Amino acid sequence: AACRKHNMPLGLYYSTLDWFRDDYPRETGRTGQHSGRTGKSDYASYLQFMKNQLTELLTNYGPIMSIWLDGHWDQTNPEGAADRSSRIDWKYEELYGLVHRLQPTCLIGNNHHLDPIPGEDFQMFEKDLPGENLSGLSFQQPADSLPLETCETMNDSWGYNITDHHFKTTRQLVHLLVHAASRNANLLLNVGPMPNGQLQAAFRDTLRAVGEWMQQYGRSVYGTRGKLVPPQPWGVVTRNDKEVFIHLLKRPAESFIFIPGLKEKPLAVSAMAVNRPLKWKLVPEGLFVYPEYPDIAVVDYVLAVRVKE
Repeated sequence: AACRKHNMPLGLYYSTLDWFRDDYPRETGRTGQHSGRTGKSDYASYLQFMKNQLTELLTNYGPIMSIWLDGHWDQTNPEGAADRSSRIDWKYEELYGLVHRLQPTCLIGNNHHLDPIPGEDFQMFEKDLPGENLSGLSFQQPADSLPLETCETMNDSWGYNITDHHFKTTRQLVHLLVHAASRNANLLLNVGPMPNGQLQAAFRDTLRAVGEWMQQYGRSVYGTRGKLVPPQPWGVVTRNDKEVFIHLLKRPAESFIFIPGLKEKPLAVSAMAVNRPLKWKLVPEGLFVYPEYPDIAVVDYVLAVRVKE
């Protein structure tokens, strides 16, 4: 009801592993071995339990934008191992078929850290940008045929952790956001609420600051595509039908930047923060822009190159 009130699509997280039920195949799992369970597992029973829960979720709460599955990794060798095959048959064709039958437009993603499995609608990368593997979890390659998503935390923890003060700054989160956009990836930013359901002050302050940045520069992210040029030492590039956006995340080494392969003659080039015209030069190989980078530190110095009215 709250999502409908604010016109927000509702997506759901669903854990395919379980640390409580006896019928989950804990004997072959990487976790939950010491949770006090003594009964023998029965995956047929557990599969039916998941189907019942998914049916309830997908029939009682209106349109569901996406189902975000997590837990496949519990039944595989660790990421990076030569053999990452699952020790159980999850029967995904049955689970995915159920989801798409109940809600055909619901998007399915699975945080298995593998190449996409048939029936999935987007590919996710945990704590990594597509094509990177800084976390040690992302050995899979970005798919060409599916939408991509990066999921990341605001500190180092997925759930509330009173001792975790490694909070990411506004600068770090904005940089993560535009890097994701430049790779054609959605950014799912995780916030673990406190036991009382509220968000801790550090998260609220940072989210408010990112929101203020988005109010000013949102058109350089929303509705854009990336992969115009690979990430550069100075930053990244996004674009829509009418504008190319140059995100200078650090001061360029030279007084100019070069966007190779951009053939369209600009109608205008400006710094978005002050709407100040900038010098540029179009050559057969691409576009030179002279950004006049400010003396003060900025989170992201965004240039807008208008190529169409």
